[in-house]
Amino acid sequence: MKSFDVIITGGCASGLAAAINAHRLYPQLKIAVIEKLPRVCKKILATGNGRCNLSNENTDCGGYTNADFAKFALNRYSVEKTIAFFSSLGLITYTDSEGRIYPVSNTAASVADALRFNLDGIEVITDFAVTSVIKKNDTFILNDKYRCNKLIIAAGGKASPSQGSDGSGYSLAKSLGHTVTPLRPALVPLVADQAITKPLKGVRIHKAEITLEQNGKKIASSHGEILFTDNGISGIAAMELASSFEKNKENAGEITAVIDLVPDMSFDKTVEYISALRNENKRNFDFLLTGILPKAAGIAVLKKSGVLLTGEIKKMTAKEISVTAESIHNFRIKVIKTKGFDCAQVTSGGISTNEINGETMESLICKNLFFAGEIIDVDGKCGGFNLQWAWSSGLTAGELGGKV
Repeated sequence: MKSFDVIITGGCASGLAAAINAHRLYPQLKIAVIEKLPRVCKKILATGNGRCNLSNENTDCGGYTNADFAKFALNRYSVEKTIAFFSSLGLITYTDSEGRIYPVSNTAASVADALRFNLDGIEVITDFAVTSVIKKNDTFILNDKYRCNKLIIAAGGKASPSQGSDGSGYSLAKSLGHTVTPLRPALVPLVADQAITKPLKGVRIHKAEITLEQNGKKIASSHGEILFTDNGISGIAAMELASSFEKNKENAGEITAVIDLVPDMSFDKTVEYISALRNENKRNFDFLLTGILPKAAGIAVLKKSGVLLTGEIKKMTAKEISVTAESIHNFRIKVIKTKGFDCAQVTSGGISTNEINGETMESLICKNLFFAGEIIDVDGKCGGFNLQWAWSSGLTAGELGGKV
């Protein structure tokens, strides 16, 4: 049986950050990373549409579930310290106008390479699935093959199982006495009424406000870009509402997405705008709203309003104009479900934060057991928040989990 001082299960963002930090701080330790896939970093390569939005300068403004727990690691290894960490790995970053941080190369491969090329002195074991962990006296025994004094579980969640996150880490945590809160797909597209969404396939609204309602009550809201698909709604603003849908879907009453398609224009201004176009009478109905909406979206609004798409615009009544304006600011679509874990970017839920010391990432139940990343019940908004949590929690676990 091969022995190590520290073993990290999971060879992706949080796991590699933990391993590199532990090795740098305690080079005398024998450290191993165990990854069940043939190589490490596979999920990183798929992030940010292949660009890897690795952080966001606004993470200190919140945007996380269990934020009170997460703040310790996020403060210990802040965005600035994370950028410095990657700079020390040879990776240079830039920040866009939305605060999102990317590698200068604009390729996720650069992030993966920066991590992989700094694993010297760390044993990397791939194609090996850890299926059992037994705590025996002061050591952990993995699959009756590896032994360690300290164990960091950074095996990810259930989102995007094709990238290696199949939820297997949860069973390891449970076997060591931990509780797993309900798991739900997060940052995933919504499946909605196709009769409305299919004609809008490919239509992108760059600045929308979207609210989920159930039984007339607001569940959650978000703002930003949405993209209509043939069977639903994607885009950052819609995807950020997925976990809220999942939490409420079993309650009585259907859930509706209420979209303000032009939130920067008031209702009264919208009425004035349509009225002016009617009076000019230079357009047909298909093009009535193309000054503020993509053509297909404008047609969908008029259909929802019950306005005839034939005849003369100058014959629109004041009521029809008002109803059309209302549809622009309250475009309603029934949400049926989310696209599930297969298409999700992150998992909502995980190892209960009540059972982990937020300042060290160490288990409060099992001494010398640490956690990092998505496996913990912390998830954030789209735009680099979740990767920042992976780096912060991983670097923290590596520092304190490796401490002699």
